[in-house]
Amino acid sequence: MTRISRRQAVQTISSSLGALAFAGMATGEALAADDNPLAPRDTHFAPRAKHVIMLFMSGAPSHVDTFDYKPALIKADGQSGGRGRLMAPISRFRQHGQSGLWISDLFPNVSKNADDLCLIRGMHCEQPNHPTARRAAHTGSSQFVRPSLGAWSVYGLGTENSDLPGFVVMGERGQRVNYGSSFLPARYQATTVNPGVGDESGPGGGGGRRGGSGEASDGAIPNISNKALDNRGQRTQLDLLARLNQAKLKREVHQPQVEGMMQSYELAFRMQSSMPQLMDLARETKSTKAMYGIGEAATNSFGTQCLLARRMVESGVRFIEVGVGGWDHHTQLSDKLPASCEAVDKPIAGLLADLKQRDMLKDTLVIWAGEFGRTPHGNGNGRGHNNKGYTTWMAGGGVKGGFSYGSTDETGREAVDDRMHTHDWHATILHLLGLDHEKLTYRYAGRNFRLTNVAGKVAKTILS
Repeated sequence: MTRISRRQAVQTISSSLGALAFAGMATGEALAADDNPLAPRDTHFAPRAKHVIMLFMSGAPSHVDTFDYKPALIKADGQSGGRGRLMAPISRFRQHGQSGLWISDLFPNVSKNADDLCLIRGMHCEQPNHPTARRAAHTGSSQFVRPSLGAWSVYGLGTENSDLPGFVVMGERGQRVNYGSSFLPARYQATTVNPGVGDESGPGGGGGRRGGSGEASDGAIPNISNKALDNRGQRTQLDLLARLNQAKLKREVHQPQVEGMMQSYELAFRMQSSMPQLMDLARETKSTKAMYGIGEAATNSFGTQCLLARRMVESGVRFIEVGVGGWDHHTQLSDKLPASCEAVDKPIAGLLADLKQRDMLKDTLVIWAGEFGRTPHGNGNGRGHNNKGYTTWMAGGGVKGGFSYGSTDETGREAVDDRMHTHDWHATILHLLGLDHEKLTYRYAGRNFRLTNVAGKVAKTILS
């Protein structure tokens, strides 16, 4: 009976940050099964980027209103086209920087960084609905539970700071499958962090419970302390759990779930001292916070998360995703899209400028993306789903700045030149990290799996 109870306990213990913190006092003997599974690893070839910050706009931003300039769509405004009447962009496009990239006035601050941006304008994917397309964008599969891009990255590279997770997700997170580790060991899944500022329901959430101060702290990490037991009580409880786990491993030799949990205990112990310092923005200057829009109602929440992302890169975190919702603009496009853009424009520009002035952008790949794009025809004052052609962009981390790759047709309906499928996108991201997507495999259920399944082609044209 005791054995069953213990097994059930191990299987049901959450691997969330709250559970990590609860278990954080476990002894160093918990790592006996695997010496240092998150240690930095050799890459397949010289990497251009060492870290990734993915800015994910959940809901599918309209490419024809933001980063994909279509003069023909402006001229055809109101004409019948495809499934409805064509609708011109809601905002003017202008050329920016020495490169002359066309960017919408909805991004006045990001456009100042035009010469650092690599616009990928020929994206496409199979799925036209949000959950499956979002899953594919994160894991390469729209149908099955697979490891996420972040999990694969840490699996391939390890991490540079043993006191912090290798993969962190903040903000709008959606389904756990989008940032999980699936059949990879649990240690590679994301640690989710809520900075505790702003409203995560969508762009524009500002003040939050700290009144818009942007002063993230250890209070932003749920369940960091145990209110039921003092330190001695926790010590006794967790020492017992460690001994039980060790006994189980001696009997059964290989138990990945148990080994992963034991490793997470040790990481949590170290995180209790390192994470609060990392989350403390009181160490940042007023000018830095202002650059990210911290303290302003529209930009405080996302700005705080972007600043924390920069601090995490500085501290050695390998892969950070910052998500924000509210981009599903079927209606009220002329009102809602400007608000969505305003909430992220200044923070993104601040992040790029901050990384650049610290000489970190060259080693940090910044990615801006959604699950797909929007149709050129209108649906009243809104646009429908468009998986056949849309835009993402990258900056830093070894990509060409001031560069446009691929294109959609004259109205932005479908990718036509240098088309980039989700598998190609993932293959290119891994390549920038020094990983060959065909060699980065994990054996499961009798065969080798990889992020890009049996497809994927690196877009070498965009490499600097």
